[in-house]
Amino acid sequence: MSGYIIPAGYGEAEYVDKKSRFIGQVQHTATEAEAMAFVEAVRKKHADAAHNVWAYVLSGGGMRWSDDGEPGGTSGQPTLNVFRSAGVVDVCCVVTRYFGGILLGSGGLVRAYSKAASLALEAAGRARMAEWSLVETSCGYAQYERVRRLLADLGAAEVEASFGADVAISALLPAETAPAFASRLTDVTAGGAKSSIAGSVYRPQKIFSEN
Repeated sequence: MSGYIIPAGYGEAEYVDKKSRFIGQVQHTATEAEAMAFVEAVRKKHADAAHNVWAYVLSGGGMRWSDDGEPGGTSGQPTLNVFRSAGVVDVCCVVTRYFGGILLGSGGLVRAYSKAASLALEAAGRARMAEWSLVETSCGYAQYERVRRLLADLGAAEVEASFGADVAISALLPAETAPAFASRLTDVTAGGAKSSIAGSVYRPQKIFSEN
């Protein structure tokens, strides 16, 4: 399925290294304004923390990061690199650090911030933002169950039906399965049902781990 990868939702995870607590927080954000609003919300929540390091990457190509007082290159950019390496966009991550009294050194900071961001992304999960076709179908009552099962087999979402002289069904199908639906619809209804594509939308589809 064509598209791009985003966080499936909010994710939070904690990593502890030499008594310093690193709390990774990930959120789907489609714009810079949404990203900065998330940063400010986390800053307010963890106003007593030593650092609130942040980074965001947008599907349009925009990206920014901040070390928030940590040594340059040890926190904000490593956090950003977690998402760039994973191919995840429209994402903002804030890693909050509560200092434990023991210095970690540059390498230790890079590892800790990267680990906290990675764990938060894992907690959030991933979804593929992809094109879906809005398919509208008209069929007889005797054909409705066959059409409904065909839609389910092809991964349809948000299926709605209205019942009048005939059954009018609207559903979202992954764009690449819409042509298959049209051809298989003819077979399962012996040509008795008709369908058309009324438009398309982009929407997320959660990616499930095979493990």
